[in-house]
Amino acid sequence: MKRLGIGVIGCGNIASTYLRNATLFPGVELRACADMQPEAAQRRAGEYGLRALTVDALLASEDVDLVLNLTVPNAHFEISMAALSAGKHVFTEKPLAATAAEGRTLVAEAKRRNLAIGSAPDTFLGAAGRLARRLMDEGAIGRVVAGTAFMMGRGMEHWHPAPQFYYQPGGGPVLDMGPYYVTMLVNLLGPAKRVMALSTIGEVERRITAPGPNHGTTFPVGTPTTIMALIEFVSGASVTLGMSWDVFRHSNHPIELHGTEGSMRLPDPDTFGGTVGLSARGEPWQELSTADTLHGRINWPYDAPDRANYRMLGVADLARSLSDGSPPRASGELALHVLEILEGILQAGASGSAVTLPESSVRPASLSEEEAALLQND
Repeated sequence: MKRLGIGVIGCGNIASTYLRNATLFPGVELRACADMQPEAAQRRAGEYGLRALTVDALLASEDVDLVLNLTVPNAHFEISMAALSAGKHVFTEKPLAATAAEGRTLVAEAKRRNLAIGSAPDTFLGAAGRLARRLMDEGAIGRVVAGTAFMMGRGMEHWHPAPQFYYQPGGGPVLDMGPYYVTMLVNLLGPAKRVMALSTIGEVERRITAPGPNHGTTFPVGTPTTIMALIEFVSGASVTLGMSWDVFRHSNHPIELHGTEGSMRLPDPDTFGGTVGLSARGEPWQELSTADTLHGRINWPYDAPDRANYRMLGVADLARSLSDGSPPRASGELALHVLEILEGILQAGASGSAVTLPESSVRPASLSEEEAALLQND
């Protein structure tokens, strides 16, 4: 498989994860990086042996085949569109764009130019997601009737030195963390058709307690920080989704699905591994660990590993798709449908009315263990 030359735009916190993991995958090769702050690009370039360029120079580079867009959410559309216009394939951090309208424009532009576009999250391709998908496709819990998904915590200002953008339109728990949960649900259940929701802002002002130059300062909140939603899937399943940055402590499981033959529970979809629980017709939970499997082994953070983090797996799968002509799994179409669901949830929370989603048939192809092994170096 031909190596895909990667140019990274956006050299912030998340970039180090992608850059370190790139060496795991034979189909990709880092070439250059750029950032609106040149010193950030210089720092990452020095750490990983890349060329530090301006954004325009990176887009013009002949050895860059794909732009890895790691900018803040409100810049995703601008940078991804510029990359497509320059004839580059794109893989962007989530969400695909700040609005579904922008997402539709990106997907249409990529199709018009015969270019590939993909988007995080790719965590559903990890060991736990693959196991859950296989069990689901084998009918382990039958037809899913109901489920729950919860992401609850205290937000970002306690660890991120500049968290303000998380609390503005385009961010919030729904658009920042929602993609992990909803992408996993679409991977397992297929597309959704309708959503309902209630939303609120828990604190209208937040105080930054993370170390750094902004420590102790406050900023206004411009997007809901708690939302409770109900997602109706085309398959007939109904899933309650709770997302909040106003919760100190809770005991909800990340994802539980209940079907006509049993129940399944999944670990945090923000990671690639963890334990999948399976109960057949009310039997005690069978705990299926992925800790000793490909993309389930604990590897992050490097100084004190406590989770499986293989971000770049979706880029490797996209590189594979360009080689064999099949669709990428973490595709722009999948990310667009997820964004439509999340935007619909925000609209339903604001209006108090149910929102019917654009019709979709998207569901990524399953990734077998054999196929996953081919994407990674020995």
